[in-house]
Amino acid sequence: MNKKNKLALLAVVALLMFGVSQVSSQNAAKQQCSLAVVSRLVSSKQPVCSSKVVQQMAQQGQAFEQNQLGMASMLVIGPDYSEKEALQWFERAAQRGYAPAQVNLAVMYVNGWGTYVNYAEALHWLHAAADQDFPRAYYDLGILFLNGQGVRRDYAEAFRWFQKGAEANDSDAQTNLGYMYDQGLGCSHSAEAATAWYRKAADAGNPLGQNNLADMYLRGEGVPQNNDEAFRLFRKAATQGSTGARIKLGYMYADGLGVKKDPETAYAWISAASTAGDRRGDYLIPAIEELLSAHQISTASQKARSAPFKPNQQLLINSFAP
Repeated sequence: MNKKNKLALLAVVALLMFGVSQVSSQNAAKQQCSLAVVSRLVSSKQPVCSSKVVQQMAQQGQAFEQNQLGMASMLVIGPDYSEKEALQWFERAAQRGYAPAQVNLAVMYVNGWGTYVNYAEALHWLHAAADQDFPRAYYDLGILFLNGQGVRRDYAEAFRWFQKGAEANDSDAQTNLGYMYDQGLGCSHSAEAATAWYRKAADAGNPLGQNNLADMYLRGEGVPQNNDEAFRLFRKAATQGSTGARIKLGYMYADGLGVKKDPETAYAWISAASTAGDRRGDYLIPAIEELLSAHQISTASQKARSAPFKPNQQLLINSFAP
């Protein structure tokens, strides 16, 4: 994957990520109770309660439950949920010092979800969470400095925040720190350091980390060139919904790199990326279509809309900070 495409993927992450599942111990309720619909999607050791009980606890000022309701509202799981409702719940929990909600509230302001875009408020809440050593806040601050959102673009400062997050085991920060080394942004270029951080993220199951590590194997940068390992990692990332990995996986199936040549499966993976809104692989489609019958094209198109080609629906909820 070229530099532009890697940076574009990072920009998407900046827009969508709400935080990982680390939970701040400060100001968290002693008896926390997870909302059932959220608990089914997020790995949680908290007991599960009905919506009514969680609502009652949130109204009583329990920050964990307030944040849970904010998450449910962002998912718009019912007629009583909305982005504005999410903003209100995140704000109530953030005011009580709950770091995950502070991060979630900041991202609402960055994206203008349920409110207007307000980078000053976003920075305020991200720094509040960072002061509690909450890793996702480090990552989001790095994104703002990388993209120059609400602050002057500063690669050295972005590198510093990503490094703090990476060392605190945030896999997205590890991926982005690898990217900084990969491109020599805010630091000296080092393919070896980039590969090491991509590997840490990939080992943690991060799809973008898997995608970027696969690309290093495909190009033979920082590691010996290895099509088999590149294919394995692209497939892991693709089945988690990474559209960039789907395109590369389709390319490998089309050319028989690391796998037996299979134009029908190549067509399915690239089509799956296109269906998800990433049309960077569309230029490959005409050449692949020439190798397929109308029936094969129809079958591949059907595959593209089914598992494992279908995006992992847990990615959105897993990106919240419970």
